[in-house]
Amino acid sequence: MKLDHTHDPAARSWLESANQDGTPFPLQNLPFAVFRRLGTGEAFRGGVALGDQVIDLAALVQGGALSGLAEQAARACMQSTLNDFFAMGPGAWRALRHALFECFDARVKVGIDLLRRSLVPQAEVEYGLPAQIGDYTDFYTSIDHARNIVKLLRPDGILSPNFQWMPVAYHGRVSSIGTSGQTVRRPFGQRVVVGEGPVLGPSARLDYELELGIFIGVGNEQGKRIPVDKADEHVFGLCLLNDWSARDIQSWESAPLGPFLAKNFATTLSPWIVTMDALAPFRVAWERPSGDPSPLPYLTSSDTLESGAIDIQLGVALETKSHRLSDVPPTPVSRTSFRHQYWTVAQMVAHHTVGGCNLRSGDLLGSGTISGPSPAEAGALIELTKAGRAPIQLRTGETRSFLEDGDVVVMTGWCERPGYARIGFGENRGEVLPAKWE
Repeated sequence: MKLDHTHDPAARSWLESANQDGTPFPLQNLPFAVFRRLGTGEAFRGGVALGDQVIDLAALVQGGALSGLAEQAARACMQSTLNDFFAMGPGAWRALRHALFECFDARVKVGIDLLRRSLVPQAEVEYGLPAQIGDYTDFYTSIDHARNIVKLLRPDGILSPNFQWMPVAYHGRVSSIGTSGQTVRRPFGQRVVVGEGPVLGPSARLDYELELGIFIGVGNEQGKRIPVDKADEHVFGLCLLNDWSARDIQSWESAPLGPFLAKNFATTLSPWIVTMDALAPFRVAWERPSGDPSPLPYLTSSDTLESGAIDIQLGVALETKSHRLSDVPPTPVSRTSFRHQYWTVAQMVAHHTVGGCNLRSGDLLGSGTISGPSPAEAGALIELTKAGRAPIQLRTGETRSFLEDGDVVVMTGWCERPGYARIGFGENRGEVLPAKWE
């Protein structure tokens, strides 16, 4: 990913809200979503975030503001999902990014009235899933998370030996994926109660997992792998992902085939997909701890070593009913960085396809829980609370070992680096509803 004029930190937009300190959506970001105006029967369509507005790509096309490949790409975004746009590939993605950058650059003096008519306030829209997701694969790629979980759940505390040799994953459930604001019903399932054995009931240990969602842009033919040094050309961008997890159900059902009911009831995505081009300034070297095995050749390249990791700052906060009644802001509970992940995005894609699996435009990969090396960087409550034995304190005076009914999980993500504009992912919110047997 090469830097260009769209990464210039001095660039400003004629839309003032895009220049405000703290905005997640300056001119250098330009993430994509699918939206429509609240309370209308409008069709969902593609939009791009800028400041506190959504750029309605359909309005830009209809107004004649774009031409050439950029116009073709914007027309592909006029549908209810972005799959066709994803499939056009990096050339089209970049052409549209550059055209939008030029349209909303502060140096533009002609046609601003037309461009202004394409803007819709973000406060007045609702979002849909950005793509028709054909398949969803959830990875397990944080060695800090893996070691924390092993110490909590296994007497020997030994990490599975395959973890350091390949990105481990399982196939998740597409039908229960929703966008930020999703309400999540506490799931039922089998769990073991001490002194009783297996019982059916609502999960008593509901948890979140802080992850990133990885949207595949261009797929591959069945039987033809994607090399690790070409994988970035197949990834459109990243969003925030909450992999809701019922820990008591998970611990009983996972052997021998892995999670099932503990994971399939809900997955929540943030609406905005930050493109790989926007993330280019925040690439950093990928490093392995001294003494760890080197990846097999199909999982490494010079690009992987030099810039395979991405420094995305991530935070989780909890908001309870008491927070809302007392008008208290959500309580931050952890903060970490995606740069700590043991396996990179490109390595996940390369491993996913090495056996001949054909990824398709709009497919979703989960990064796996993102935890850092310190206790405060844990990406799930099970780690933060030592499996419930050390509850965390909230601003309201309440404590939490696991999620309770009415709790809202708020995830945020952003990138910042000296010499570059700060960009963000927005928020990913999800609320826990009481279990309901019907």
